[in-house]
Amino acid sequence: MFLTLAEYLQQFDNGFSVFQYITLRAILGTITALVLSLVIGPIMIRKLSSYKIGQQIRDDGPQSHLSKAGTPTMGGALILVAIAISTLLWADLSSEKIWVVLLVTLSFGLIGGVDDYKKLVYGNSKGLSAKAKYFWQTVVGFAAAYYMYSNSVTPAETTLIVPFMKDLLIPLGAGFIVLTYLVIVGSSNAVNLTDGLDGLAIMPTVMVAGALGVFAYLTGHSTFANYLGIPYVTGVGELTIFCGALVGAGLGFLWFNTYPAMVFMGDIGALALGAALGVIAVYVRQELVLVIMGGIFVMETVSVILQVGSYKLTGKRIFRMAPIHHHFELKGWPEPRVIVRFWIITVVLVLIGLASLKVR
Repeated sequence: MFLTLAEYLQQFDNGFSVFQYITLRAILGTITALVLSLVIGPIMIRKLSSYKIGQQIRDDGPQSHLSKAGTPTMGGALILVAIAISTLLWADLSSEKIWVVLLVTLSFGLIGGVDDYKKLVYGNSKGLSAKAKYFWQTVVGFAAAYYMYSNSVTPAETTLIVPFMKDLLIPLGAGFIVLTYLVIVGSSNAVNLTDGLDGLAIMPTVMVAGALGVFAYLTGHSTFANYLGIPYVTGVGELTIFCGALVGAGLGFLWFNTYPAMVFMGDIGALALGAALGVIAVYVRQELVLVIMGGIFVMETVSVILQVGSYKLTGKRIFRMAPIHHHFELKGWPEPRVIVRFWIITVVLVLIGLASLKVR
């Protein structure tokens, strides 16, 4: 919106051309989303509390979590509002990639919102059935994957890049649709599984989004892409603005979600943010780097898979409780210790992911 206005005002003053720079708009988008979150946050928390939209706690969860019952949830709506407004204000709205990422994010947010609503209305922690949730995730995921594949222009846009290996490029062809679907849906559910402690999911999401913003800017800049030996993808640089908005909105939400949380994200936020990371990673051709940088999300997901598989096959559990953050809680780690240590791990993994840009 502001970009269009700035382009019009350039005829009166060339100074408005500064808004053509993606870096400036990304910074402004980050600040805008952060301010929106901080301003809207208290209002939304009061509304959620007045409507008695409080968290339902699992009966089989750590006993220390019972005190969290009734804490307002669906706070992820705050993140989505801040991201959407900031993106619409600062991004180039003629970019189809911006619209794909935004629509996928909001669609997964809608799925999560219905899930949260059913949990609250029916007073249990089950929510939307697993089959129904997965069905709608599949519909949106495949639709996005097919659209991205059918609108790809160059072979590089559907080629799998193996990090740290300069010459190992794997053409995917139609297999791109399957991989993209798995990345979007897998990332969405992985973030959702991680969202079990105060601030545990949002900070890694912010860090990964920030790193993906770097990838988006470099991939969308022909000179930098050529220098680094990564594929140049036209128009993908605009996603830097979306990543900035996500970072700002996430940090604003963390202000209220940090231990002890005043509000929880809920599936409306976790499913949406995970899907957003997945779509962006596909657009910047860094699906495997997403696996590295989002190692905490991967670890949480694998812990659930191993726990369920082991119990079904042998009747025994590998962990005291899954996802694995609960395992460490039951071992006696205080909640803040689990959270901060997982954040530290994410910092290291994100740095490793960024190193793949040059170590090839």
